[in-house]
Amino acid sequence: MKNLFMGLAALSCIMMFAQCTANKGGQDTATTEGQGGLSEIKVAFVEIDTLLSKYNFCIDLNEALVKKSENVRLQLNQKAQDLQKQQQEFQTKYQNNAFLSAERAQQEYNRINKLSEDLQTLSDKLQSELQAESDKNNMQLSDSIRNFLKEYNKTKGFTLIISNTGMDNLLYADEALNITQEVLDGLNARYSKPIN
Repeated sequence: MKNLFMGLAALSCIMMFAQCTANKGGQDTATTEGQGGLSEIKVAFVEIDTLLSKYNFCIDLNEALVKKSENVRLQLNQKAQDLQKQQQEFQTKYQNNAFLSAERAQQEYNRINKLSEDLQTLSDKLQSELQAESDKNNMQLSDSIRNFLKEYNKTKGFTLIISNTGMDNLLYADEALNITQEVLDGLNARYSKPIN
């Protein structure tokens, strides 16, 4: 529903912009009548896909998350292999009647089941931590872009800067309105890679 609303809002802005710019010879501003008289609307758009793939801060966040995810996967795989080995050993002993008593076999079975439950709990916990970190990264990235655009727009004076992801919101726009490279260059110039 939110995407539909954003799409309709963007479409209406673009339609209004297209009508106004057609009358002004393709400039990137439009004039509309409001309650206070005439007001100028200056519109631009940013391709979010490009920012996500080329903004150094985003690249660093993704690399750190991928590395952490890989470490989690390796840790869980190692524990799963250890558990599987113990399960196979138990099965072999059980089939060969290697346990001294049925009670001892039950104790070993319960111990292995507890290891399996612990592994599932650990997996859930680590996956939850990864998701929380991903959410935190997304919030940091969003804040970084928004804060930059506030500063950037102090000198540019855009009324509206639209985000475009693939073909989601923006059906058509003149490339002269695309400020993606300018924003990307500014974001990367402002970003300093943390020292590990």
